[in-house]
Amino acid sequence: MNMFYKNQLKYQAGFGIIFLISVYIFSFLVLQYRVERFIYRRVKKIYDEVSLLESTPLINQPITTDMETLSREVKKFATDKKLEIEMLEIREQYRREFLGNVSHELKTPLFTVQGYVSTLLDGAMDDKTIRKKYLKRAEKGVERLIYIVEDLDMITKLESGDLDLNIIEFDIVELIRNVFDLLEMKADKKKIKLAFESKNVQSLIVKGDKDRIQQVLENLIVNSIKYGKEGGLTEVGVVNLTKKKVLIRISDNGEGVEKQNISRLFERFYRVDKSGTRSEGGSGLGLAIVKHIIEAHKEKVYVESEFGIGSEFSFTLEKANKTAKAEVK
Repeated sequence: MNMFYKNQLKYQAGFGIIFLISVYIFSFLVLQYRVERFIYRRVKKIYDEVSLLESTPLINQPITTDMETLSREVKKFATDKKLEIEMLEIREQYRREFLGNVSHELKTPLFTVQGYVSTLLDGAMDDKTIRKKYLKRAEKGVERLIYIVEDLDMITKLESGDLDLNIIEFDIVELIRNVFDLLEMKADKKKIKLAFESKNVQSLIVKGDKDRIQQVLENLIVNSIKYGKEGGLTEVGVVNLTKKKVLIRISDNGEGVEKQNISRLFERFYRVDKSGTRSEGGSGLGLAIVKHIIEAHKEKVYVESEFGIGSEFSFTLEKANKTAKAEVK
């Protein structure tokens, strides 16, 4: 009997232990399930709130209740959004500056034309000498307006890809000489010498839109004259960069550009000197057009400058085949 009771007690004790373990496991599973459901609901609410933001990557991912994974995803989301907000702020600032610059560039010649026309209408028209002088000045204002609008139209077409390039093979050295001839009088006004870096520069055939590349050269050389010092020098170098590429460099010993302004030189209407250079003319779009034309050729444009020393602008072009002949006009 004693043995029976002992076995009975052992059985009851074992059953009790098993029961307690079962209750513990069951309670743990229930508690875990309830906690996970609670966390899931809370996390789902976060996902739902985040999903209100369009194009967020979180809305396309399965909902996770793992805190480490969730924390990593939310941190990545927050970082991406911070960068996006910063980029939007930069773009908004650029947009405000651009609109302000456009307004200023258009307003100046418009007010000039308006002023001369109003003066003529107020009675100055009766004086033939004044009438002719004021009409010529008004005409210059209109020409400047047309120049700005045409440059804006070109940039818009370049950015949208609507401006087709007429790719041909031509002699880049000959083209540079032609540009020198066109700008010789402008350079003479400031006693600036236009020259090649090497006296023995030889013909070199490249591929590109000849008219657009001429425009690039004119814009860069005019820019060097505009910011060049009196009696200075503008040099153009033609360098065999690789077997397939040539580098054209336009350098001057002018006033140069401060380091903080270099990254913005190719922005539309951006001017280092906010007042002085406006009297030199131009649309303020020259360097922006250079950048877009070169990029339309799938090439690169570079700038190096040291304040008080001078600047160098350069761009690459593709060489033509050695057997190809230059365009003859």
